Amino acid sequence: MNFSITTKPILAQDVIDKVVNRNAGAITTFIGTVRELTHGRKTMHLVYEAYEPMAVKKLEQIGFEITEKWKNSEAAITHRIGKLEITDIAVVIAVSTPHREDAYKANKYAIERIKEIVPIWKKEHWEDGEEWIGNQKGTIPYPSGKPEMEEKDE
Repeated sequence: MNFSITTKPILAQDVIDKVVNRNAGAITTFIGTVRELTHGRKTMHLVYEAYEPMAVKKLEQIGFEITEKWKNSEAAITHRIGKLEITDIAVVIAVSTPHREDAYKANKYAIERIKEIVPIWKKEHWEDGEEWIGNQKGTIPYPSGKPEMEEKDE
């Protein structure tokens, strides 16, 4: 399975191994880790949550988009959920392509699309408080920790 959500630590080599291909001249990886300082605030840890069935489907969609945009490419993405400490790996993306420029572009595309469409959200725990960040681009707040469902008039 090239696209997954896990509660266990991610081994980058396991994700890379999924895209090894005899016709690939390049494999790029992106490893997203938990950083200690965010906008000047000291982070103690993060908690990621996801709507897992949809998150996996959206990761698969991103993989399909990559294979459509970059010929002869392969992608694998694993995102971790649960409590992550400073320096823990939150996401690993591996992309193989025949040429390096495409691998770089496809990998960057993958992380941006994850932030746009995958239902994963995080709660930042700082020295002086905590906050649900909302969508991964930080453009939509989720005060309750999850997207709010709109009520429809009947």
